[in-house]
Amino acid sequence: MPEAIDPAATAWLLASTALVLLMTPGLAIFYGGMVRTTGVLNMIMMSFISIPLVTVAWLLAGYSMAFSDDAGGGFVGNLAHFGMAGIDPNTVHGTVPEFLFATFQLTFAIITAALVSGAIADRAKFSAWMIFVPVWAIVVYSPVAHWVWGTGGWLAKFGALDYAGGLVVEIVSGSSALALALVLGPRIGFKTEAMRPHNLPFVLLGVGLLWFGWFGFNAGSALAANGTAAAIFLNTLIAGCLGMLGWLAVEQIRDGRPTTFGAASGVVAGLVAITPSCGYITVLGSLIVGLAAGVVCSFAVGWKFKAGYDDSLDVVGVHFVGGVVGVFLIGLLAANVMTGGPEGLLFGGGLAQLGKQLVAIPVVAIYAFAVSYGIGKLIDATIGFRVSAEDENAGIDFAQHAETAYSEGVHGHQAKRPNPGGFGAH
Repeated sequence: MPEAIDPAATAWLLASTALVLLMTPGLAIFYGGMVRTTGVLNMIMMSFISIPLVTVAWLLAGYSMAFSDDAGGGFVGNLAHFGMAGIDPNTVHGTVPEFLFATFQLTFAIITAALVSGAIADRAKFSAWMIFVPVWAIVVYSPVAHWVWGTGGWLAKFGALDYAGGLVVEIVSGSSALALALVLGPRIGFKTEAMRPHNLPFVLLGVGLLWFGWFGFNAGSALAANGTAAAIFLNTLIAGCLGMLGWLAVEQIRDGRPTTFGAASGVVAGLVAITPSCGYITVLGSLIVGLAAGVVCSFAVGWKFKAGYDDSLDVVGVHFVGGVVGVFLIGLLAANVMTGGPEGLLFGGGLAQLGKQLVAIPVVAIYAFAVSYGIGKLIDATIGFRVSAEDENAGIDFAQHAETAYSEGVHGHQAKRPNPGGFGAH
């Protein structure tokens, strides 16, 4: 083994990569519990299909566009590693094998794509989603990853900070989700019918898996088994806890009772906001970030009813808004003991870092929204992105997959079984 490879760092990153990959099935369960009974399988499949689709796109071009040397202007990497060319088991990235670093970053791209699906639950053609995901991974996710994390990326050189994905994952997914929600339009019955989660235990199980995986997401981004990774691990735990408490406090004061759905949503809000800031703030800072996200996002999820966009599972209200909270608060709470340099306004750093954060947020949001909207419109104009009203009313699971999640079938009738004797009762 080459001396440049650190066995401890490599072992931790191997574990972290597995943790982050688990987040996508966790998200599938989380989202699956949030939809109605007739859309569970479709919702779960939109997450699961993102795994192979993004993997192929990433290995062909995405990784090279994100992490190869800059192709000019800080906007995208070159294609030196197209198809993973030039990388072998002895190639290193820092102190870990580059194959491992590329796989770790792949798991980030996968869950970012899967997150977007929550905005278009119950009404998107599965075939259209399968086209959208790999194209989006290459033209939206990979360039932004290069801007923020890549060698020579323009936002990195500008000095904007994003430790584990507030810009690259959360704001990108939230902006892209809003774009697709506008392309497809609202669900039939939006604002007039109750569209409650059909299985809250699923929601809580999904959140548990997400929280578990998030330790790899954030602490794994240290790319080392050291004190920084330990501090980030603790910050991640704290922010999830305070996100839950903040959201429940709002529900108790506003509605008179805390809900399990609110608890789950609060955890995610806190984890979203700590993602960009986890490696830059102190333990006290993580308390503030988590609490702020839980409170702010609990109000933000209601914006869609006033604005009229149907973001089915609140990707905008939790991931976009939570990401903005986390990226913004770096400008206030960044501490030299964590960053080794830049400091936030409240730690004596002045307005410089805050200004950089405030530039990065709208630039990334506008780019992700505009390109995602363009891809969605192009797909809609060619093969159509939305299922028919008849299929939407009858149930998207059976219409798109010829299956149903529960034995009672769709709307009271027993669904036909296209494969009698096959594994599982549909």
